[in-house]
Amino acid sequence: MLAQIAILLAAAVLVVPLFRKLRLGAVLGYLAAGVLIGPWCLRLITDVDSILHFSEFGVVLLLFIIGLELQPSRLWVLRRPVFGLGSAQLLLTAAIIGALALPTGQHWRAGVVIGLGLAMSSTAFILQTLAERDELTTRHGREAFAILLFQDLAVIPLLALLPLLAPGGGAGISGGWLKAGGAVAAIVVMLIIGRQVLRGLFRGVAQFGNRELFTAAALLVVIGTALIMNRIGLSMSLGAFLAGVLLADSEFRHEIEADLEPFKGLLLGLFFIAIGMSVNLGLIRERPLWLVGVAAAMLLIKFAVLYAVSRRAGGDHAAARHLAVALAPGGEFAFVLFQLAGGSGIIDAGLEQSLIVAVTLSMMLAPLLYVIQDRWLEPWLKQAAEPEYDRIDEPGNPVVIAGFGRFGQITARILRMRGIPFTALEISPTQVDFVRKFGSKIYYGDASRLELLRAAKVEQAKLFLLAIDNVESSLKVAEVMRRHFPQVPIYARARNRFHCYKLMDLDVAILYRDTYLSSLEMARAVLQGLGIAEAEARRTVAMFREYDEALLLRQHAIYQDETALIQSVRQAAEELKSLFESDPRTPADGTGPRP
Repeated sequence: MLAQIAILLAAAVLVVPLFRKLRLGAVLGYLAAGVLIGPWCLRLITDVDSILHFSEFGVVLLLFIIGLELQPSRLWVLRRPVFGLGSAQLLLTAAIIGALALPTGQHWRAGVVIGLGLAMSSTAFILQTLAERDELTTRHGREAFAILLFQDLAVIPLLALLPLLAPGGGAGISGGWLKAGGAVAAIVVMLIIGRQVLRGLFRGVAQFGNRELFTAAALLVVIGTALIMNRIGLSMSLGAFLAGVLLADSEFRHEIEADLEPFKGLLLGLFFIAIGMSVNLGLIRERPLWLVGVAAAMLLIKFAVLYAVSRRAGGDHAAARHLAVALAPGGEFAFVLFQLAGGSGIIDAGLEQSLIVAVTLSMMLAPLLYVIQDRWLEPWLKQAAEPEYDRIDEPGNPVVIAGFGRFGQITARILRMRGIPFTALEISPTQVDFVRKFGSKIYYGDASRLELLRAAKVEQAKLFLLAIDNVESSLKVAEVMRRHFPQVPIYARARNRFHCYKLMDLDVAILYRDTYLSSLEMARAVLQGLGIAEAEARRTVAMFREYDEALLLRQHAIYQDETALIQSVRQAAEELKSLFESDPRTPADGTGPRP
């Protein structure tokens, strides 16, 4: 067993970083690692089923941690997208795929199972990928979560449906509905009494135990709820999710999440490796066109349905497209559904294996769909939909603002309050549309283009405010300004010290760093909170600011020499400490002014 663990860890450590470096994503790296060491390639590990069953606990932990992020009040808000979007996606996709299966000679019962199985998506794949891309909080991320949650809720009705579809399955009707009723009752009981029981457990452990016992208690809750739900026929991941929701607004939420995060990451990676190991490459060699055709047809149908459902719910083109790309691949529940359908005689064994391989292929293609969208489709659609730059037909103003985000808007509001006219330029059409809704006058265009700057009559301006967030774009605009309008002073926003150095290379002298002044104000408030008098706190912060701004000028001369810069930073820390200690107004303990 230790040898297998070493092989799994080695495959992950060697393959996954390579795929991340190639920007193909960690999930595809895990899948490729599984294929490489699996029974159809190097045969380093052949017992795939045992690893797959164990690694499914990673999905359970993932759903538990997601549940911790969802307070019951937020979950109630999601009821419409869960049951509206979720039911529409599942039923429409299943109906279309099931109808297409009938002309191939399949019985209508098989068509129902095939449609429902291929309509499902992978909770683990999708949520992990969305988390890696920081898209869980976007509109399509929230819609994806709602649809996946509905699919998890639909597991029990679907499993109860299988005995009814089996040949001679009428005798199983009462048993199927009895099982479904028991599952619903179990969920209700858990929601009613689970909250107080779980909170009481963690309060007791926190009071009388230690950190290791707290972690053990968290794992016990996840495993226990998963086993209870699995015992009554429910999805283990659904049980873990409900347990997470019950603890979402407790005082232990953050500590539980921090304790379980490492386990979740390792087991999810193991799950993806096991999926890759289970790919039947022999079947792919025998029927490549059929399997690829089924996988491609499933992706296209689900993409179309998801796009239409999202647009119907009010999503824009971009959100609908991102949702469709995320949820188009198949899910691991299809494996369970097809295996049970094969065992009960609804579909034959050959079709069962072929469908499982087709679903696995679609899951392996999921990261590649993102690559296609990000590298080709998204730029092409953005360029095709790019509106023409606005024409500027007003006289020159004293101030020209390039970049009308959160930084530029604050200055603009103060100028407007004083009645000082300005010309605002912004390259993001989305931001332009948003700002115009609130009555602000703004022009859409690229401030690095000389013709746009001339149209804005920059040469007549008293100053130019460079408030662009992107460092490269900011430097490009500064370079054009310095070359063609050297007489116009530039007041520039800088993201960090290195951005400052680059702007200083272009002779931009008036610089304001992001969050710098607010950080100084926070430091002053912290000092006062520690009992230091307000005047002394302000003097300390002023001393630091004066020294730091002088240091910025000194380090500009050496910032391209990394060794010299590191030495300068270390030396500056000692100098600043000595400067403070040598101040005659600072007491020995640093708590306040000397008497």
